This record gives sequence, structure tokens and C-alpha cells, in this order.
Amino acid sequence: MTDTEYMQHALHLADQAQAVDEVPVGAVVVKDGEIIGRGFNSPISHHDPSAHAEMRALRDAAKRIGNYRLVDCELFVTLEPCLMCAGAIMHARVARLVYGASDLKTGACGSVLDAFAYPSLNHHTVVSGGIMAEECGDKLSRFFALRRAQKKHNENQD
Repeated sequence: MTDTEYMQHALHLADQAQAVDEVPVGAVVVKDGEIIGRGFNSPISHHDPSAHAEMRALRDAAKRIGNYRLVDCELFVTLEPCLMCAGAIMHARVARLVYGASDLKTGACGSVLDAFAYPSLNHHTVVSGGIMAEECGDKLSRFFALRRAQKKHNENQD
């Protein structure tokens, strides 16, 4: 499969997050061309601040292969990872990270800071951004526009 096809899988997972009123972010972990981990945002429904799509996909993959080290794996995520997720990606030894939309508020892969740019760190994940960025960004924009409209509607009902 291609990067675009893996990102389409991540976008499908983002739809699942949105279906349960979570921010629509999805992620997949790939090893040797096979998806071995899947995750979507669920910090609200799981009452877990670490339940980001990337974290859930990393946990799923690690459980599946029986190792917290995800050597030679790739992670595809619809939104640029935050600092927490970037740290987990490094600690898992993910070889390659591919993200869709940039996150200008909390992105830790170059938008706000670049956690992967420090040469003193002992693991260096290769990072590629902007794969299907328009589709990924539009999904988030539509979600937040709908949330704002619902909030405004609710305020007008009072």
C-alpha cells in the first residue's frame, strides 16, 4: 500500500472518533506493509488525557507484537503529533512518522517545536508531514465549525 492508502485508513479511524464526539484524529501503525496497530482520539470518553490516536495505535501495535519497541514500524496519523505523542513515538523507536495536517497550536514535529530535531537524542524518527493535509485539515475544521455552531445555538436557546 501507499502512504496515501495508509492515511485513508487513519482518516477512517478519525471518523470513528468523530462519531463518539471526540476530536477526529486517527492513526495506524504499519510494519512490513501490514497495519498492526489502530487508534483514534478518545481522551474524553476514556477519561484519559493520554488517549490520543497515536498513543492508542502504539499501544495496540505493541500489544499485538508483544514488544514496546516498534522497530522498523511506521506511524500514520491525520494530525501532527503533540509533544506527549512525539515522546512516545521516540521511546517506541518508530522508524518513520507520516502525518497529515499540521497543528499550529500544539504540533511537536515542526509547527510549534520540533522534538525530533535534537541531535543528542539516541533515536531519530524520520518525519514526513503534509500527506493528504487538505483532507485531514478539512475534517478537523468542519468538526470545530460544527462544535462552534452547536455552542452558539445552545447559547441562543437559553
